Amino acid sequence: MDDDGKVPNGEEIAALHEQLADARADVERLQLDAANAVAEAAFLRDDVRVSHEAVATAAAEATTLREQIDAATQRAQTAAERYRDLVVRTEPALPADLIVGGDVDAIDASVTAAREIVGRVRSHIESQAQAGRVPAGAPPRSAPDLSALTPEQKIRHGLAARSS
Repeated sequence: MDDDGKVPNGEEIAALHEQLADARADVERLQLDAANAVAEAAFLRDDVRVSHEAVATAAAEATTLREQIDAATQRAQTAAERYRDLVVRTEPALPADLIVGGDVDAIDASVTAAREIVGRVRSHIESQAQAGRVPAGAPPRSAPDLSALTPEQKIRHGLAARSS
């Protein structure tokens, strides 16, 4: 019977059977989709778990690398300080205040600059010393110029030189 209280005829029953078959096919398709969704969710959960593990591993590696970088930085600073001290000891002509830097390359650059400065100062001092230099000893004596004297003055000068 249908909603009106009538008994369905053959066509109506065939249509209902067809609707029922379609509904069963939809249910089977939905069940298959649900099973696929459950399988995909499980796969995604595994992917998430693997991703979390990878993140944790990467974080641990990053921490280790940071520690290694910090240790290497400290060793490089110590080496640069030792190098600077060695340069200061081996080149006493260079003022220690001019030799600066946080790494070997910077120290080398400051040593080069300090050498140039010391060279310029040395050249300047030497040129000033040359300009103010007086020859050692007295200049050679020369005989007095007697050409402007009268003959009588020349004779007196000659006699005075003999008596001395």
